[in-house]
Amino acid sequence: MIVKPGKFITVEGGEGVGKTTNMAFIQSWLERQGIDHIKTREPGGTPLAEDIRELLLSPRDEAVNENTELLLMFAARAQHLAEVIVPALERGQWVLCDRFTDATYAYQGGGRGVAMEKIALLENLVQEQLRPDLTLILDAPVAQGLERASKRSQPDRFEQEKLDFFEQVRECYLSRAKKIPMQYRIVDASQSLAQVQLDLGEQLNQFMEASCNE
Repeated sequence: MIVKPGKFITVEGGEGVGKTTNMAFIQSWLERQGIDHIKTREPGGTPLAEDIRELLLSPRDEAVNENTELLLMFAARAQHLAEVIVPALERGQWVLCDRFTDATYAYQGGGRGVAMEKIALLENLVQEQLRPDLTLILDAPVAQGLERASKRSQPDRFEQEKLDFFEQVRECYLSRAKKIPMQYRIVDASQSLAQVQLDLGEQLNQFMEASCNE
């Protein structure tokens, strides 16, 4: 894998934490800094990966085996990395991604109960040494997030899961953030949007300053 001149920022969080709105805020922040960047998402980001996303998110009568789901996630990620993320970083662009491998640990590992060692094996296979430079976790109580999410469109296959599933997802996110504090920043998404974006801006400013001093 590459030694990247660009920076890789991921935004994570459970349902209804405001990722879409705050991704737009972060993109605006990058534009104000004059930083050449791209915005993308997972699963997805390329035509093939978007097709896989549709397979993963569409509700279906057939039970989806946990290994099938896990492998599809990493299949989409491998394509996304090869076609979008790695080339952008090699060009020196910053990459802003709506979810990445932390979501797999949280949803498939925490929510589904897939062994973390199995996820780590695929992570190393697909990504080698590539990891995000900064991961912003938008965190809110599960009940609050689900209430917000219920006001959106028809729920996808993941959004139809029960409360306990999302509690495990949240717990996994927070656990990962505690293990690697240099990479992760937790932002309280239960606050007003103005305060959330104030906090995000502060975290981004700190990251920018640290990046300039490297």
